[in-house]
Amino acid sequence: MKSTDLARRDREIKKARKREMVLERKGQRDSRTPGDYINEFVEAFFYDDQKIYNIEMSEDILVLLEDMKEELPEKQWANVIRKAVNKTKVKARDEAVDQLADLGEISMDG
Repeated sequence: MKSTDLARRDREIKKARKREMVLERKGQRDSRTPGDYINEFVEAFFYDDQKIYNIEMSEDILVLLEDMKEELPEKQWANVIRKAVNKTKVKARDEAVDQLADLGEISMDG
């Protein structure tokens, strides 16, 4: 088995565990708010005043996007992404928003 296959399998196992944790957490308390997701995205980003660097390569950001899509209504997805990027105060905001939308397969048309 190739290392890429093993890595993909590991990611799928982590995703399944994460989904179980989310479902368990949903049963225990209310799910996370859009503000919680905005703050978690900002914490997951690696950025300076110019741009966000780790959108394409961070598994944490991908998992956050998937969790957000499971827990929040679709109409809030674009706003959460925009506000998280704006909170970083980077100059390349549009590029970051587009990358996140593409990664999460989210339509940014409001």
